[in-house]
Amino acid sequence: MRTNIVLDDDLVGEAFKYSLAKTKRDLVRQALQEFVESRKRLNLLDLKGKIAFADGYDHKALREEK
Repeated sequence: MRTNIVLDDDLVGEAFKYSLAKTKRDLVRQALQEFVESRKRLNLLDLKGKIAFADGYDHKALREEK
């Protein structure tokens, strides 16, 4: 989707310091990806305490099998 936006130059400059992006397009894409991933993680946190595991379920044993 093509769109025109006005970006805060100071914020863009600071974002480039923390990114490997070479262009503003890459920077905006990375920022959007990180935003979506962050929101998905927040949604997972909403499930805390709402999932009941089976008796005897050992999540640590699953890690050791690899």
